[in-house]
Amino acid sequence: MVSSDQLVQDFLKGKSEHTLMLYRHFLSEYAKIGEIHLHPTKTMIAIAGPHKNIAWITQLGKNFIHVVFPFKKAHTGNLCFQKIAQVPVGATQFNHHFRMLFLEDINREVISFMKLAYET
Repeated sequence: MVSSDQLVQDFLKGKSEHTLMLYRHFLSEYAKIGEIHLHPTKTMIAIAGPHKNIAWITQLGKNFIHVVFPFKKAHTGNLCFQKIAQVPVGATQFNHHFRMLFLEDINREVISFMKLAYET
């Protein structure tokens, strides 16, 4: 059986130093909010807080990471999410898609949503 740590390492294998820097920074900023655990699957890395998954890293690109935050309502009127989608239609989950290209993308607005995902 493959360990959880090995599955995470498989996701990171061959990624650019820039992408790895973004990944580490994102997790470091989340760890300042509270204790987190990583749960890799075949297609993504789930980030879990104390009670549930609070975000998913769905893509580690050449120069970015793509993160999805689940919320019970759509949080429109912000600058950090490139897409907000209700999944599945009729459910009470709205996936908020955030693409991180630079360390500075983790700003006050993003941190407020990271905290919201952690606390709700």
